[in-house]
Amino acid sequence: MRLLIIEDDATVADYIVKGLKESGYGVDHAKDGQAGLDLALSENYDLLIVDRMLPYLDGLSIIQQVREADIKSPVLILSALGDVDDRVKGLKAGSDDYLTKPFAFAELLARVEALLRRHETSVTQTRLKVADLEMDLLAHKVTREGKSLNLQPREYRLLEYLMKHAGQVVTRTMLLENVWDYHFDPQTNVIDVHISRLRQKIDKDFERPLLSTVRGAGYMLNDSD
Repeated sequence: MRLLIIEDDATVADYIVKGLKESGYGVDHAKDGQAGLDLALSENYDLLIVDRMLPYLDGLSIIQQVREADIKSPVLILSALGDVDDRVKGLKAGSDDYLTKPFAFAELLARVEALLRRHETSVTQTRLKVADLEMDLLAHKVTREGKSLNLQPREYRLLEYLMKHAGQVVTRTMLLENVWDYHFDPQTNVIDVHISRLRQKIDKDFERPLLSTVRGAGYMLNDSD
């Protein structure tokens, strides 16, 4: 899951980013409203956390433009403005939840998880995209830079799982349980072999590698430079 934090207070931003990363999320941070809007419109995020009062462009304007662009990712507003009228304005602008400052990280995390669960059940995902790598779940096709990639069924399942967890470290155990349906480690190199084959197909003929091995942890499909 990839989250975007748009927050100009460095202390608050560091606190949120650190906590969310420790909770297993991929996190990008924008320090002002315009930079945040540019990221929100150009990248694919599962959830946005937006401060209301920001340099260059305020949070409500960001949310309105994101919704006008037909981006349906849930939005959580963070704000020191906690009056009922302020919360109503935030929700009417297109946000899904509103959390006032100061806040406990445990509550922020609980709200993030609830929004993600709600969004996942309300949206049937038919396409996955990581950088220029795209997967059409209905047509069962994979392309990179518009070029069709020929994947074997197991490679397709492996890539689908990695794309759904882009920006996160995916462990061997996660892959064994979710791609191979093993609830134990058979002590074979089956994962390494398939990762190697997949890397050859999605990275070899392209300038920018997307699939990396995180030593001692697992693998990551990442679209950040």
